[in-house]
Amino acid sequence: MDTPLDGNATGGALGDLFGFDVTVAVSTCATCGDARAVAELRAYLDAPGIVLRCASCGAPQLRLVRSADRAWLDLRGIQVLEIRGAGIAEPPGPS
Repeated sequence: MDTPLDGNATGGALGDLFGFDVTVAVSTCATCGDARAVAELRAYLDAPGIVLRCASCGAPQLRLVRSADRAWLDLRGIQVLEIRGAGIAEPPGPS
């Protein structure tokens, strides 16, 4: 396996799909439960697509393959993806 980059290397490709900077989202590994920013995951770009692996246990969290007119996104390795930021409404507080 080639030497990985950090998850920041996938920011452009993932941002194209999601419409925001996914590298700041917090991913929880479905295998070991480690939670960290997508930017801290290990990125492998030399496969037919992109693979992001857990920095703790090495399990694949995200796989992305693109062609000219479509994309295949596999998120089975992510237990939960926490997205913070503008545009996400806060739940109403007590009145």
